[in-house]
Amino acid sequence: MTNEKAPTTEEVAARFNDLAQKEMWFEIQDELFADNVKSIEPTNSPYFRNAEGKSSVRKKGENWVKRVEAAHRLFTTEPVVSGNHFAVGRELDITVQGLGRLQINEIMLYEVKDGQIIAEQFFY
Repeated sequence: MTNEKAPTTEEVAARFNDLAQKEMWFEIQDELFADNVKSIEPTNSPYFRNAEGKSSVRKKGENWVKRVEAAHRLFTTEPVVSGNHFAVGRELDITVQGLGRLQINEIMLYEVKDGQIIAEQFFY
C-alpha cells in the first residue's frame, strides 16, 4: 500500500505549463487528462464540437492538427490557479485547410479532480 497523494491543482498546472510551453499538447492529454475528460467548446463554434472521453478528445485534437498547414505564432500564458481550476490564455496565428489564416485568442479553463484534468473549456 502506498501513501502517494494525487498531485495538487498547482502541481497539475505547473506540469501543464511545462508541456504547453513546448507545444506538447498530446503529451498533456496522455499524462494529465482523466479517462472521462470533457472538452467543451463555445456554443456554435465554427471549429469544433464538444467531446467526452480521453480517446474522443484525442481524436478531436488529431483531426484539427491534420488540417493545420502553417503555424505563424503560438503562445500560451502562465496558468492562473484558483481552487480546483486553472486557466491559461492562448494566442494562435495559423493557416488551416479550408479556413485560411486564422487568429484565435482564447481562454482555456481546466478543472482538476484527484490529480487529473476532468474538463477543459474554451472561450473564444
